[in-house]
Amino acid sequence: MTASAPTTLRYPDTTMAALPAGMAAMYGDRAAVVDGEKTLSYADLDARSAAVASALRAAGVAERDVVLLYLTNSVEFVVSYYGSLRAGATVTLVNPLQPTPGLRRQIAETGAVVGFTQGEQAGRLLAAAAESTMTTVVVVDGTAAEAPDGITTCSLAAFTAGHHGAPAVSVTSEDVAHLAFTGGTTGVSKGVRVLHRNVIGNVTQMIAWRAGHSLDVGDDGLLTLAPRSDENPGVVPGAAATVVVSPLFHAHALINMSFLLLCGATHVFAGRFDPARMLALIEEHRASYVTGSPAMWHALAAHPDVASRDLTSVRVVSSGAAPIDHVTLGHLEKAFPAAAVVEGYGLTEATCLVSSAPLTSQGHYRLGSVGLPTFDTEVEIRSLDDPAAVLGPGERGALWVRGPQVTDGYLDHPEKTAEQFVDGWLDTGDIAYRDADGYLYICDRAKDMLIYKGYNVYPRELEEVLVTHPDVEAAAVVGREAGALGQEPVAFLVARAGHVIDPVAVARFVEQQVLPYKKIRDVHVVDELPTSAAGKIQKVALRERLANA
Repeated sequence: MTASAPTTLRYPDTTMAALPAGMAAMYGDRAAVVDGEKTLSYADLDARSAAVASALRAAGVAERDVVLLYLTNSVEFVVSYYGSLRAGATVTLVNPLQPTPGLRRQIAETGAVVGFTQGEQAGRLLAAAAESTMTTVVVVDGTAAEAPDGITTCSLAAFTAGHHGAPAVSVTSEDVAHLAFTGGTTGVSKGVRVLHRNVIGNVTQMIAWRAGHSLDVGDDGLLTLAPRSDENPGVVPGAAATVVVSPLFHAHALINMSFLLLCGATHVFAGRFDPARMLALIEEHRASYVTGSPAMWHALAAHPDVASRDLTSVRVVSSGAAPIDHVTLGHLEKAFPAAAVVEGYGLTEATCLVSSAPLTSQGHYRLGSVGLPTFDTEVEIRSLDDPAAVLGPGERGALWVRGPQVTDGYLDHPEKTAEQFVDGWLDTGDIAYRDADGYLYICDRAKDMLIYKGYNVYPRELEEVLVTHPDVEAAAVVGREAGALGQEPVAFLVARAGHVIDPVAVARFVEQQVLPYKKIRDVHVVDELPTSAAGKIQKVALRERLANA
C-alpha cells in the first residue's frame, strides 16, 4: 500500500464474542497456543472459552459487568480472556506484578466482580478484593486458601466443571470490551473505554495491512477471511507462527494476539524474556511474525546465538510500544535477513495500531519513520500553540488521529476525555511530522519536550545521537529545571558490556553534533533504565530522581 492506494475497508458489525467460534471453524485442530508442555488447539479454545463464559453467567456475572485478569501469559489467560468476552462482560487487565494497593484502586475504579489469577499472585488479589465489589476469585492453577469474607475462591477446573456452550448475549459493538489502563509513564494511569467496534476495527485493519485479507461475518455469525490483495503478505493465514514475550495485559500484545489468532497463527509463549531461549523457539517453531519492544530487540539482536540460529523463517519483525533507535533497527536487519523490519506507532487511546510501514511492493520503508496511517485512519499535525492550525510537510507539531480504532475516552474522567477526544479526533500527546509522501515520524511525547532559552528541545533526537557512541548501550534524556532558562537536558546512560562511560567525553560527543541549546548539560551513568513491563522507559522515575538529588 502506498499513500495513494485505496484505504477503505468494510468492518464487520460484531463483537469480540464471535472470535473463538469463527477461528475454530477456520482452523480446527491447528495449534492456537503452545505454552511449555501445554498445547491449545483452536477447537479447544472455542470449547474452553465457552465453558468459562457459561460458568461466569452461572456465578452471577451479568452483561457489561467487569472481569479482571491478573495473569501472566498462559493458556489460561487466553481462555479466560475470550471466555469473559463471550459472557458479555467487559475485561480489565492488570500487570501480574502489580502490588495490592494498585490492584485495589483498579477494582474500585472498574467495579470488577470476578478476578482470574494464578497461585503466585493470588494472595495480593484476595487482599485487594476484601470489602470490594469482587465476589469470586478463580485461581487458574489451583485454589487459594484463606479468602476474605464474602469472596468465593476456586480452581479454573472446578469453576467450569459441568459447563458447556457459550450463553447468548445482547452485547453490541457499541459496548465496552476492554477497560485498558494506560502505562502511566507520564502521569497517573487512566482507564480507557475500548469498545468492541474499536477492537474489531483495529484487528480488521491489521489483517488487511499485514495479511492481505479482509475480515467478514457470515449469515451464521461466524467470522471468515477472504483475500483482498495479490501482494505478498507478511502473514499467511493458516501457516504462520509467532513467539510471544510481550505481556498480554498490554494493548500492543493483546490486540496483536487477536489479529494473529484470526490469521491462524500458532502462538508460542516464551515466558520471561531470555534472548537465547527466544532465538531457539523462533528456530524450532519456524516463527514468521514476531513483535516486541525496543528493549527486547536490542538484547536479541546483540546476542551471540544470532549467528548460529536459522532465523530465515521470520518474515516480519515488528517493533512497537515505544520508539526504537536507528542503531537497533540496523542490527535487526542483519539478524533477520529474510524479514521486513518495521516500526509501528500506536497508543492505548487508539486501541493499538495507528500507523506502520507497509509490506507491499510499492511501499518504501524509511528508517526512522513509523510508516503510513493504516486503513481509514486520518492524521493531522497541528500547531502546538493553535490546535486549529494544521501544519505542512516537515513541520513539527501535535499529532491528532481519527479512525475506527479511536476509543470512547477515559473511564470517569469527563474533563480529560473532552480535552483529548474532540469531534472524533484524538490528541495523542505526541509530537510528530510527516514528510512530503505522507510518512509519519514521531519526535517525542509532548510532555517530554523541553523548552530551554525559548527553544524546543526533543529528547528523542538527543537519545538517537547518544546511542551511536561506542560506549553507550542505552540512553534516556529528561529535563531538569533551570530557573528562568526553562529546562535543560540531562542524560541517563547505560554502558555497553566491557565499556566505561566518560560523562565529559560523551557530553562533548553530543555537543559536536547538535545546536548549542540542545547540548547535554549533565550525564548520569546507571546500571539500567527503569522500564514498564511493556518496554517503555519510565521517565517519570528519572525526573523524580533528578528532583530528589
